Amino acid sequence: MIEKKIRNLAIIFAVLVLLSTTGMALYFNYQLKITRQDYETKILDLGQQTAANLQVLKSTIDSLGINLSSQISLVDLNLQNFKVQNQDQIKTLSDLIDEIERQSNIQLTELKSELKNIRIKSADFSAIVGDVLQSVVSVKTNVGQGSGAIIDTKGYIVTNVHVISGASTVKATTFSGNTYDVNVLVGYDSNADIAVLRINAPNLRALDFGDSDDVKVGEKVIAAGNPAGLAFTVTEGIVSAFRIFNGINYIQTDVPINPGNSGGPLINTKGQIIGINNFKAGGYEGLGFAISSNDVRSVVKKIISEYEAKNNQ
Repeated sequence: MIEKKIRNLAIIFAVLVLLSTTGMALYFNYQLKITRQDYETKILDLGQQTAANLQVLKSTIDSLGINLSSQISLVDLNLQNFKVQNQDQIKTLSDLIDEIERQSNIQLTELKSELKNIRIKSADFSAIVGDVLQSVVSVKTNVGQGSGAIIDTKGYIVTNVHVISGASTVKATTFSGNTYDVNVLVGYDSNADIAVLRINAPNLRALDFGDSDDVKVGEKVIAAGNPAGLAFTVTEGIVSAFRIFNGINYIQTDVPINPGNSGGPLINTKGQIIGINNFKAGGYEGLGFAISSNDVRSVVKKIISEYEAKNNQ
């Protein structure tokens, strides 16, 4: 009987343990479900919040990118403008320097010219004689001799027609002592008594023509040439008057014009040709005549122009 009670109690205890275990399992499963649901809800909320934060971050980055791009473009534009302004300023400065140098050269040239003029007016022509004679030549032919002036570094020489008239050979000797055959008679004008020769020689120095219309009576002048075969001589005098013969303008001077002077230049205080010495009145001293530079320049320009056109130069 006692054993039967013990067995029943054991069965009841086992049933209670089973019920208790089952209840606990059911409760644990319920709590796990609740916890999982809560966790999933939190995960969903976190995902949504994260997505929202990412969207805000993306918008912020996009905005920053646009602003940064705009700022970069602005900086680039400012840099380009600075480069342009800098280049303009450099060019302006360079042009200013060039202009200063140019003006300085002009002023120095004018100053040198003025100093020469002062020296000439106050004393003599020695300040320019050396330069002038570099451009004077002695013209020798088989029938006589005269003078000439180099008027272009290409080798063009102006002289009188009567200096080379009837000659079969013509030579030109420069101040440096070099003698050249004159193989080219560029052209001539018998009425003006002007001829243009040409030599082939290096390192020639040419004289410029002055404006004979600006020449004044009483102005100091020199004649350069080879009077009586005495090569490269200069004689000084003044302008005495102006004459016209056969439509040609002449400058009358008291500078001695002797045989050999013909064809040489009459020079003013600036070292310019204002006439080509031509002749003197026979039997009279101090009556020399030079063809005016404006007439000479006109004749020479026409002769050279026609010559170069003919020879395609």
